[in-house]
Amino acid sequence: MPQTIILKNVELLSDCDELIQTDITISDDCITSIGTAMETGDKARVIDCIDKLAIPGLINTHTHAAMSLFRSYADDMLLMDWLENKIWPAEANLTAEDVYYGTLLAIAEMLKTGTTTFADMYFYMPQVAEAVAESGIRAVLARGMTGLGANALQSLAESEAFYRDYHHTADERITVMLGPHAPYTCPPDYLKKVVALAQKLGAEIHIHLSETAGEVENCFKQYGKSPIELMSELGVLDCGVLAAHCVHVSTEDIQIMRQKQVRVAHNPGSNMKLASGIAPVPQMLAAGLCVGLGTDGAASNNNLDMLEEIRLTALLHKVSTRDPLVIPAQTAVKMATAFGAQALGLSDKVGRLAPGLKADIVLLDMNSPHWCPRHNRLSLLAYSASAGDVHTVIANGKIVVENRRLITIDEEKLLYEAHKRSMRLTGK
Repeated sequence: MPQTIILKNVELLSDCDELIQTDITISDDCITSIGTAMETGDKARVIDCIDKLAIPGLINTHTHAAMSLFRSYADDMLLMDWLENKIWPAEANLTAEDVYYGTLLAIAEMLKTGTTTFADMYFYMPQVAEAVAESGIRAVLARGMTGLGANALQSLAESEAFYRDYHHTADERITVMLGPHAPYTCPPDYLKKVVALAQKLGAEIHIHLSETAGEVENCFKQYGKSPIELMSELGVLDCGVLAAHCVHVSTEDIQIMRQKQVRVAHNPGSNMKLASGIAPVPQMLAAGLCVGLGTDGAASNNNLDMLEEIRLTALLHKVSTRDPLVIPAQTAVKMATAFGAQALGLSDKVGRLAPGLKADIVLLDMNSPHWCPRHNRLSLLAYSASAGDVHTVIANGKIVVENRRLITIDEEKLLYEAHKRSMRLTGK
């Protein structure tokens, strides 16, 4: 029998950003109505939502979830030094069980900070899928692949098997993409194999593109073109692409991305911390590109707090362009919700609060000094809200966080296991 939940007297912002106090009725995994709920006797669970703001579950468009095990292990370093001398050597010691607990640690953090959907690129992906299935979160998963080394062809085979075994599983909460890491780790011949596999499966691609100036310079030296131009030439961009970072892209690159309908995962916190640069997001949006928000992994952020990414996005682009009107609150919030859903190919399911969409809903507690006075809820959401305001989280119609407490995850056991495994991996 379908579970029914009624959120009574909840505040929400309409698609026109008008404030409404209303009821939201959830039946099974979907929002069935927004408006005065019918009396249902004992058949529904009714939650009093006075002083609660309902928002769509936040969408993190780029993570490496299990890298939460490396949080605070290697900070204040150049990107390639960080990767080659710290992260990659530690990752070489990862086991499948480590990845399961590292992913679950990331999921716990994401759920408690209001994220109900995330896109992940990593390895030991069956264990990632297991953590997703158990926790109740929604995910777009890609087995990370590199075309260098002895495991290049094996990772292709594992990606195909993972797609066939897990795509649209866990009550259809799991979507699978292919995950070639980047042009500098995947030579052209290898990327052609990825394209052929994507076409065979009907899968889309999640890839890092143009993250650093050095990456772009090296691509020009080696191939005489930018990473975006190279990906277009190789057919990668014809597969449906979620491109992480895109910090160093030219006007010509942006036009190619628009023509190929590339969706961008903008990671302001990680890009700032690694000093990668500032992505030209205002120009991308003006060109009609879909730009969602991501955190990247907790080893380079160092948290997975999407409310923080909303604020960083709005502030970073204001100061970098010296234009206080660029990336207003409305746009920053949409980048973490509706635009994020579009970036992941899920806009028919999540990203907005509307009847017929999946019930991925976050309730923010506004009973705090930083929510007073409440002149403008949208402004408060973008510039004042914090992770501690997340009170209740509903994912796919099920309560996964209630009164700030995880329901589907044993947090005490998880923290013990994650800390123990991190100490082993980093030799501390």
